[in-house]
Parts: sequence; structure tokens; C-alpha cells
Amino acid sequence: MPEQTKTLPADRRQDGAKTMRGADILVRALEREGVEVVFAYPGGASMEIHQSLTASPIRVILPRHEQGGAFSAAGYARTCGKTGVCMATSGPGATNLVTSIADAFMDSVPLVAITGQVGQKMIGKNAFQEIDIIGMTRPVVKHSFLVLDVNDIARVIAEAFYIAGTGRPGPVVIDLPKDVQQTSCVPEFVDQPKPRAYEVPSKVPMETVDELRAAIAKSERPCIYAGGGVIISGAAEELLQFAESYNLPVVTSLMGIGAFPERHPLSLKWPGMHGTYYANYAVNESDLLIGIGVRYDDRVTGNVNTFATGATIVHIDIDPSEINKNKHADIAAVCDAKTFLQAMLPNPIRQDYTAWHEQIRTWKEQQPLRVPAGDDLHPQFVISELDRLTNGEATIVTGVGQHQMWSAQFYRFRRPRQLLTSGGLGTMGFGLPSAIGSKIADPSQEVILIDGDGSFQMNIQELGTVHCEDVPVKMIIMNNQHLGMVAQWEDRFYNGVRGNTVLSSSHGKQPYPDFVQIAKGYLVKGRHVWTKDELADALQEMLASTEPFLLDIHVAYQDHVLPMIPSGGTYKDIMTE
Repeated sequence: MPEQTKTLPADRRQDGAKTMRGADILVRALEREGVEVVFAYPGGASMEIHQSLTASPIRVILPRHEQGGAFSAAGYARTCGKTGVCMATSGPGATNLVTSIADAFMDSVPLVAITGQVGQKMIGKNAFQEIDIIGMTRPVVKHSFLVLDVNDIARVIAEAFYIAGTGRPGPVVIDLPKDVQQTSCVPEFVDQPKPRAYEVPSKVPMETVDELRAAIAKSERPCIYAGGGVIISGAAEELLQFAESYNLPVVTSLMGIGAFPERHPLSLKWPGMHGTYYANYAVNESDLLIGIGVRYDDRVTGNVNTFATGATIVHIDIDPSEINKNKHADIAAVCDAKTFLQAMLPNPIRQDYTAWHEQIRTWKEQQPLRVPAGDDLHPQFVISELDRLTNGEATIVTGVGQHQMWSAQFYRFRRPRQLLTSGGLGTMGFGLPSAIGSKIADPSQEVILIDGDGSFQMNIQELGTVHCEDVPVKMIIMNNQHLGMVAQWEDRFYNGVRGNTVLSSSHGKQPYPDFVQIAKGYLVKGRHVWTKDELADALQEMLASTEPFLLDIHVAYQDHVLPMIPSGGTYKDIMTE
């Protein structure tokens, strides 16, 4: 269509600004936000933007599926803390982003998802590849924009990044009709966006600090429960100082793994359905539970009426909607985790808590995490060996399932943003594309994907991105030929009846499919591992490689993730065998 031109009033133009097309304004606005990488799959309604990107220093990563691109953008964000950017065309391209957007929403990941849209005259007429992506994603975004005026593009980009990355981070969708991309104007770029009706809590309520200090002084069995909000706010150092100076044991949520070093004597790892025995007991038998940057979600609490019933509940979170949503808080504050912890550090109240620490030590000794004995190749042993060979320093990315829980249990994490996993949504297919984004965000880190054979196949096509974009991620598949976590529930609660959880082929005796052969087709190196004796050499070969490398490790499906608290049960119902 012919190019249209709109001109801003003279008093709103920037000195020296030139007339630019909407697509070029968008790209320039991304550059001004410091965007270095965009994960984008082109199509009819977004190709104008792709043409503009060809003249930009921004690196464009071409995924093999839009969902993979969005997961990669989120993996990028989870690793470096910057806002990830993904882009797709209208219709099916946009709908393919929805799962990844929802995943980012559940885990508070800063993400800007840009979608092309049909021209304005065709909106609402069921035009070819038209979809109301704004309406479709409204429940799972922090905010969204349908841009109908080219003059708004620069402001919208600035506001989108500000909203996505401040407060409790989350995804923002920008839907941009093709005719707006093609229209021209003199842009007005924004340096300090001020979105309407959007405020970020900034002050620490000192009365809450005093109240918590008084509660700590009276406590005999205190426990810190730290979540992803501690990592997001960059408060890991303050959390360590707080725990050490007050002599408080620490559990983390799944999303908070890495907020506290797991080799530290005060670390109890994490509680919940598959958390450690000692973390579950410490949380539930504490008399003061200090929740910082957590949601008190159902995977940890189970029935909230039976969770930590003898404890004074503390809840510190930057999102006011989380306070009292799941568990009533006796002491609460809406503020940033880092600033709150900083306010707690002066003049620490330190007590010995001798009996409490002795009880925790006893729980640890009685019910440690156990690697099964014997000559069989067990997933727990694989991860323990990986932890040993990498000295616990690799960035671990997982899919969703048994392997996810074993990774969180048996790898001992040292630092924030070291574990990338789909926590709230529990999305199979998360792993491979997120590992790609992680490695691109920080090439200096060893990024290792630990996946299951079911989860890996959800986005297996991203092996093409791994090769074509030269992303040297390492991939481990725990191949048990089953949807392992569902099969575990079948074993425990359905008399072992298999309800469509077997992934193997009935047409042959070899495991199906042959992932090493598939990787070879994508020009990615790989190796099978069949026995325990082969494992160390195979892991060392993978770690020594400077290229992408896939290990297909054949493990028995009979292994169950333990401990396990059955659905609806309490910590006293925990299964350990």
C-alpha cells in the first residue's frame, strides 16, 4: 500500500529528527532501550520490521518455532535480568507465543512480545491471519498495547520496557498493525516513560522492620523462606548477610534456588511436594516463617490450613496482590526484597537457637537426599556426577518432569540465576529454547540442559537454531521412554495402569526415537550412554566440547522422585521410599 505520512506538531519534534517509517521507529526505539538480541520469526504482518532490522546492529535469532523464540527470549531474560524480546507475525505466529508468554507471567520474567497485525481496516473482519492477540493474552500479561497511531510507537516501546522490567517483572505484548508499520512520522523518543496508573513501591515501612525484629527476638524456631523475588531484586548478598548475622536457617522456593548457596550450613534447599524432608519439617515446625519474595504457592503449602500452623507468618513482596492471597500473613510489607533486607541488616539480633539447629541437623542426618545404590544407571547419580565434574558452577536449564525435580535436588547451586526452570506453569518444551537464550545472554557460562525424552521432543526443532546460530549448549536427555512424572503417579495412586504415558515404539526393541541420530541430522554431535561405567567419560567429552553436544542417557523408568508429599497431604505424610 502507498506510504502515508503524519507529522507531529513542531513543539513535539526532537531537534534534528527525521521522518521515519513506523517499522524503523520501532527498531530505533529498541536500540535506545539497549536491546542487543531479538528472537523473531517473520511473516506477512511482521516482515516490515524484519526489513528494518536488517539495517540495525540488533542481532536477530531465527527460531524454528515461535514458541521456541519466546522461550529463548525468556531464557535470555532469566539469565541476565534484562528484558527479553521476541517477535512473531499475526494469527498463528502470535498464538504460538501464548504458552511462553503465560510461562513468563507465572514466573515473573521481563519479556516484550511484539506481534504484527493485519491493517487497521481489516481488524475485526476475520481477515487472513487475523487474531485478537490482545484479548487472548490479557489474563497472562502485565500490560498490552494495540498501537493504532505511528506517533505512539516510540512512547509505547519505552513504556513497555519500563513496565516489563520494574516492580514485579512480567510480559508485555505490543500488537502493531501492518499499515502503522508502513506509515511515517517524525518520531518523539521517550527517555523517562511515565505510564499512567503505574507505580512501583519504593519505601520500606520501618514499622514492619521493627515488628519483624521484635518477632525474631521472641522466636525459638525461626526460618527464612526466600523466593524468586530475592533473585529478581538482586538481593542474594543481603540474604546471605541476613541469614548469617541472625543465625537463621534458609529454605528457598523452586524459583528462589540460587538465592542462597546450597553448600552453606544454613541451607536446607527447598520445601514442597518434592522438596527435602528437612526443609519441609523446618518450615512446618518453625514458630516464625519469614517469607521474602515468595508466593506461598500450593506446591509448597499444600492445604494452607495445615501449613505452618504454629508459625507467625511474615510476607514481604513487591506485589500487593500476593499478600494474603494464599496464606494469611501476620506481618507483611509491600516493598522490594533488597531494600527490606538492607533495612534488617544493622544491629542484627543473633541467638544460638541451639536446640533448633540440632533438630534440623538430626532431620538432615535421618533423611538426606539419596542416590540409589547398585549398578543401574539412575538419574540421581547422573546429576550428582554432573555436579561433581562441574563443581556446581554450570548454569542448569531443565524441562518439566522427574528430571526437573532431580536436577533441583541433586545439583548444588551456588549463585542466583543458575537454575532456569518453568516453575509456575510447568511447561514441557521449556528447556531447549531457554538454554539457547541463556547461552546467548552469557556465553562465558557453561549452559547445560537436563531434559526428559518427552519434554525434549516438545521443541526438538530448536536443534536447528542451536546449529545455525552457533550456540554451544550442552544437552542431557534422561531417556526413560515414559512421561516419567505421570507414570510415577500411576505407580503410586493408579495401581501402575499406564494411561498413555509410554513413549517407546512397539515396532522394535531399541529406545525410540534415536536422539543421537536426530541430532546428527541437525549437524549436532551426540553420544548414547547405556551404563554407569560409561557416564563419567561421556560427561567429560560433552563438557570438553566447544560445540553443541547431546548425551542421550538411557535410564530406568522405575525410579521415583522422592521425597514426595501426596496431593492433599501434609508434611507428616511425606513419602521417603
